[in-house]
Amino acid sequence: MSTERKAPTGILGFPIAPFTENNKLDEKVLASNIQFLVDEGLEAIFVACGAGEYQSLSKEEYEAMIETAVSIAGGKVPVYTGVGGNIQTSLEFTRISADKGADGYLILPPYLVPGEQAGLAAYLKAISESTDLNAIVYQRDHVSLSVPVLETLSEVPQVVGVKDGLGNMELNVILTQTFGKRFSWLNGMPLAEVTMPAYIPLGFDSYSSAISNYIPHISRKFYQAILSGDQDTANEIYQHVILPINHIRRQRNGYAVSLIKAGMEIMGIPAGQNVRLPILPVEKEHYKELESILNKALNRFPKNTPVQSN
Repeated sequence: MSTERKAPTGILGFPIAPFTENNKLDEKVLASNIQFLVDEGLEAIFVACGAGEYQSLSKEEYEAMIETAVSIAGGKVPVYTGVGGNIQTSLEFTRISADKGADGYLILPPYLVPGEQAGLAAYLKAISESTDLNAIVYQRDHVSLSVPVLETLSEVPQVVGVKDGLGNMELNVILTQTFGKRFSWLNGMPLAEVTMPAYIPLGFDSYSSAISNYIPHISRKFYQAILSGDQDTANEIYQHVILPINHIRRQRNGYAVSLIKAGMEIMGIPAGQNVRLPILPVEKEHYKELESILNKALNRFPKNTPVQSN
């Protein structure tokens, strides 16, 4: 377990929660998914978060997912967990994360009731201070972080990063200009490759990559292109891979999760048999569309050698 007060940088891996036909967590498939992400050079593993269907997990499943991630990562990359929603559950899960050897956690929004900014600050502070693990706060859905909230959190050494899933660029400018390097800045937008070029100039140096669960070499090629100013390569990947997949993702609520599993299945990577309600599987027409996109993507951007992280 690391006590370095710094969030991971680069491309972040968010493994799925694979379920059997009987709706049980498939730990062997989970281990395979995490091993794949580590082997592909992703800079961190964020387990039991949004892609891992955090909202549907039992305590026992949550514990098993962390144990698997910590074991597979083996200290090579940091392991972060998802906490959030019910404040009491969040505090219990932070303790579990610490006991199981995680490096930190991503604090997801509280459910149903957003609360005032002062209440939100107290919620995030209480969770962050409950253990010595690193904490990354996440603004998305009904949670928007104001300067006063981050001023409160800037006094908490455990809070190392801010993840944005809102896409409010005016707010992002204000926050990054106000707090600078006090926090690490992470892009958590759905299919974050779409927006990453706009985030880099603001100081964002990492993003969560859904497509890295099944085409990590293309995500890496894209990121290297935008970092190096290779606009031609970036545009080509935009046109033939990222934007077509994003078009499918936007067709249905829940596709941010189920489309990952569909992509893995198409690529021959075990992904389990089910998603959990209220998420639904990818519809057949969209599955076939994704299959066509990925076949063309592999022809255009073949994986010739293992991709190494920066």
